[in-house]
Amino acid sequence: MRKSILVLGILFALANANAQTKAQSSLNIMTFNIRYDNPGDGLNNWQNRKENALKMVRFNEIDILGMQEVLAHQLKDFTTNLTEYTAIGVGREDGKEKGEYSPILFNKNKFTLIKSGYFWLSQTPEKPGKGWDAACERIATWVQLKEKATGKKVFVLNTHFDHIGEVARRESVNLIKSKITQLSEGMPQIMMGDLNATPDSSVILALLAPEKSLTLLDSKKLAPIVYGPNWSFHDFGKIPFKDRPLIDYILVTKGITVKKYAVFAETLNDLCLSDHAPVFINISL
Repeated sequence: MRKSILVLGILFALANANAQTKAQSSLNIMTFNIRYDNPGDGLNNWQNRKENALKMVRFNEIDILGMQEVLAHQLKDFTTNLTEYTAIGVGREDGKEKGEYSPILFNKNKFTLIKSGYFWLSQTPEKPGKGWDAACERIATWVQLKEKATGKKVFVLNTHFDHIGEVARRESVNLIKSKITQLSEGMPQIMMGDLNATPDSSVILALLAPEKSLTLLDSKKLAPIVYGPNWSFHDFGKIPFKDRPLIDYILVTKGITVKKYAVFAETLNDLCLSDHAPVFINISL
C-alpha cells in the first residue's frame, strides 16, 4: 500500500514538473528599425538588405516583432515571405497605408489575437497628426495576445519617438504610460521601439520611473545573459564606435522573466541589416 502511494506521489510530482515546464515556455521578442526604403541609401537600400533581414528574423525564430520605419511595401515583404506571422499596424500619415508603420508581427501558430489598436503620439491620439514640436507624425501600435501553449496573456506596444521634438518625446512618455495602463487590462506588459533617447536621458529615466499603476523595467538590466554591443544605432557603420548611441529598447513589467538580451550588430559581408541593430530578448510569461 505504501509502495503504491509512493509511486503515485512520484508520478504526480513528475506530472506537476512537466506542467510547470510547459507553463514556462520560451518566447523570442525583437524590436527592429528596418530603415525606410530610401533610394538615396545606395548600396544600403532596402532592396539589397531585405533578404538578409528576413533571414535574420526567421533564423532567430522571433515570436513577437516590433518594427519601425516600415513602408507598406516593406511590410508586404515580411508578410509575403514570413507567412507564419500576422501583422498589425497602419501608416502613420493617414491611418491607412500612407507613411511609415510601427507594426507588430506575431507568430499566429503560437498566439491568438485578443484585441489590437493604434494611436498617435499627439494631443489628439485618436486621429493622424503631429504632436507638440514633433517633426513627423508618430504612432504606437498595440496588441493583446494569448499564448496558445499556456493560455497566458500579454500586452505588447511598439512605437517610434520623434527624433527632433524634445517636448514631443517628453509628452510621449506620459501618453504611452497612460495608454499602457488603460489598454493592458492587467496583463504583463512589453513596450518596445526606437525611442530616440539614450539610457541616461530624461526620456528613458521618466519611462522607467516607478508609478503606482505602472513600473516598466529595462530588459537588459534584468537579463542574466547579455550579448552584443552597448549601442543600437550606427547609421550604416558611419558613426565611430565610441559615439554610437543605444536608442532602441524593450521594456517589460513584473510577471515577465527575461532570460537573455542581445543587440545583433550583424553584417552580410559589408552590408548591414539596417542603420539600426535589432534588439532581442528571450522571455517566459
